[in-house]
Amino acid sequence: MPETIILGSDHAGFELKEEVKRHLEDRGFAVEDVGTHSGEPVDYPDVAHAVAAAVGGGRVARGVLVCGTGLGVSMAANRHAGVRAAVAYDDETARLSREHNDSNVLALGGRSLDHALAERILDIWLETPFAGGRHARRVAKIELGGGEPGAAR
Repeated sequence: MPETIILGSDHAGFELKEEVKRHLEDRGFAVEDVGTHSGEPVDYPDVAHAVAAAVGGGRVARGVLVCGTGLGVSMAANRHAGVRAAVAYDDETARLSREHNDSNVLALGGRSLDHALAERILDIWLETPFAGGRHARRVAKIELGGGEPGAAR
């Protein structure tokens, strides 16, 4: 059974979301698309919360969100426990968000990335494993209460 990736966007990210959806399906992933399903205006927190609830709740392991810049959806998604949403805008940020930060939600900018770059970022993010080691300790401290009070970070 293929891995399911949950996917959502606002109106500014709709076109790129549709490209990402096709790209994921072409790669053999199952895609759960929580919308939006047109270019009509919607509020980005609504789709971000739907994706983040599924990832943070453990129903799916990974998700992708798209808005104009990726910033708004990442901010909303990161309000959920267990979600590490990262805005990636080039190869390096895509790789490091996985390798060092174990991101489980990728946020992309529909108005700031061309589609070919967005697909390359997505591929790098999907294929890069979490390095663990010293990074695992740091990632554990992301959750509130995850570290010792007053401990040096």
